[in-house]
Amino acid sequence: MPKPGRARPAAPAQKILDLEIEFLGSGGDGIARVEAGTLAIPRSLPGELVQAETGGSVGRQARGRAISILRASPDRVVAPCPHFDDLCGGCALQHLSDPAYADWKRGLVVQALERAGFADPTVAPLVPTSRHSRRRMDLAVRRRPGGVVLGLHRTHESSIVDFSQCPVMHPALFALVAPLRSVLSSLSALRHEGSVIGNFLADGPDLLLRTDGPLTPGDRAKLAAFAAAEGVPRVAWALGAGPSETAAQNFAPHVLFAGHRVEPPPGAFLQASAEGEAAIVAAVLAAVPDRLTGKSRGIDLFAGCGTLSFPLAEFLRVLAFEGDEAAAGAVRRAQAGSRVEMTRRDLARQPLSAKEFLGASMIVLDPPYAGAAPQMPAIAASGVSRVVYVSCNPVALAKDARFLAKDYRLLGATPIDQFLWSAQVESVCVFERKSKP
Repeated sequence: MPKPGRARPAAPAQKILDLEIEFLGSGGDGIARVEAGTLAIPRSLPGELVQAETGGSVGRQARGRAISILRASPDRVVAPCPHFDDLCGGCALQHLSDPAYADWKRGLVVQALERAGFADPTVAPLVPTSRHSRRRMDLAVRRRPGGVVLGLHRTHESSIVDFSQCPVMHPALFALVAPLRSVLSSLSALRHEGSVIGNFLADGPDLLLRTDGPLTPGDRAKLAAFAAAEGVPRVAWALGAGPSETAAQNFAPHVLFAGHRVEPPPGAFLQASAEGEAAIVAAVLAAVPDRLTGKSRGIDLFAGCGTLSFPLAEFLRVLAFEGDEAAAGAVRRAQAGSRVEMTRRDLARQPLSAKEFLGASMIVLDPPYAGAAPQMPAIAASGVSRVVYVSCNPVALAKDARFLAKDYRLLGATPIDQFLWSAQVESVCVFERKSKP
């Protein structure tokens, strides 16, 4: 509280600037240079002249808002979703033409590999995915007078865009938005806010609901009626960030990996689209070394629910490692009759040593967004001839691949547009150990 007689500091005055956008930043925002540094302007494109509003200060981390486009880029197109102009956080680049968009995303992978020390990297054209194919949603929920809002947070804001349509989400998932909004508004367990994670699996949508209050018997009855009416196999629930439990279940939901039935835990990590998963699997399998024997083995790190483990097992024996117990358990229950052996291991706290890789024909890793820094030194020192790194984060890819630059060469990389219109890009990078002189 200000002391008596001393004025409260005034908020910085808004500034209106005409800015030339020079390039797209890593988050998909247009970047303009100003005297104090740079200014990020969402929904702007390189080469555009925009009139922008700032918060009164501009500097290295400053952000602004485009008021009008004074000179549009030839690569600007009409966004297909009305929520895009409302700064829905799900998409950053709906206003960019397809060719320019594909070049930019491929460029993110090129730049990451160059930063890692691989000059002039061989990177394939971007593999596209279709609209309405996103099979995983993570929506925010907030109670308001008369009901709830259900959607995604606005870019760099805590407010929520209440969904009325989505050209990215799978239709079977989006069809649940309206009935979910209705049932959530009636739950005692939703006091102020929560979230809904949905995975569209082989037999329907699998939901995980997190709320800020305990689930009552009446809430459970409402969720069971909702699941029955909407054909939802399972609705799990958790209080805040706590462990989940089944609130309603009609049957056990499952996915198929190379013909193996896996029953994932609620809210499990799965590839964002079936098309993206197929492209990733194809790129990984194309990197399987020739001249394998019946005793050849591969090592799959950060294996999740077995997305890559089971397809790889068609070619060689797979030792899979995963830190999440629920995901590891799902693989164990499905591995009968396969050549997959699952071990639960937190690779951030207990990475494999170089000796544990001895005799492996290949290493495959699909780490979380932050990357696999604790594991990379041992991989680089392992002597394994083939390393396949699956990445959803070019920044982490650049840091991790740097460990391989001395002793490995890049055979090629495949960028995959797993996250349509977002600033994220998936990639599969294949490295081969250099021959010793």
